Amino acid sequence: MTAPEETQAAGGSASGNTASHNAQERLVVAIDGPSGSGKSSVAKEAARRLGAAYLDTGAMYRAVTWHCLDAGTDLTDADAVARAVREADLSISTDPGLERIAIHGTDVTTTIREPFVSEAVSAVATNLEARAELVRRQRAIIGEQPRIVAEGRDITTVVAPDAHCRILLTASEEARMRRRGLQLGGATAEALQRQVVERDAKDSTVTNFTTATDGVHTLDSSDLDFEQTVQAVLTLVERAPRA
Repeated sequence: MTAPEETQAAGGSASGNTASHNAQERLVVAIDGPSGSGKSSVAKEAARRLGAAYLDTGAMYRAVTWHCLDAGTDLTDADAVARAVREADLSISTDPGLERIAIHGTDVTTTIREPFVSEAVSAVATNLEARAELVRRQRAIIGEQPRIVAEGRDITTVVAPDAHCRILLTASEEARMRRRGLQLGGATAEALQRQVVERDAKDSTVTNFTTATDGVHTLDSSDLDFEQTVQAVLTLVERAPRA
């Protein structure tokens, strides 16, 4: 897939092959998957073509991790981390053409992609109380939107198990390492190992994002380019039953 994960999308609507759903029809699409699978960039583009909102739950975890680091919170203190996450004043854009996330009014959109946040995020993501708080907020955001594509580690199983269309977007380890390398630019093999394999191993202790549960469609993008992957997602959405 040619587009790296989590690349900021350009504004405006994509041309051609837009899914033909009624703009007023309730629609929730949940996309799960491991690091480097392309879920962020694919979900964002799918949301644009569907005329839907977009929620990057991974950015929420990164933002509260930045908040903990900025406040000097001891990441080994589970209670302190959970408390910091509950107290975090977090806002996130749901416009697929505008990537913006802030903590207590501070724009951290770019900062949360820095290596120091990436290497610390699992300490927050594996905190069960912190996860429960963010799941609560994510469900609230999804509930406010008539049409939304949400992506993250446990979207299909925990956050939105009743979504109209649930997709596990996966890819081979080689493909995921390559894509993450393109995103980070110049990252060492050791850094990529931490970003992809080791982080997935840590996060998998509290959530399942590698095996599709009943009703979840598996989409392997190892041999697909970006456009082919987006089209495959839109086809699954078109075929999904509506409540």
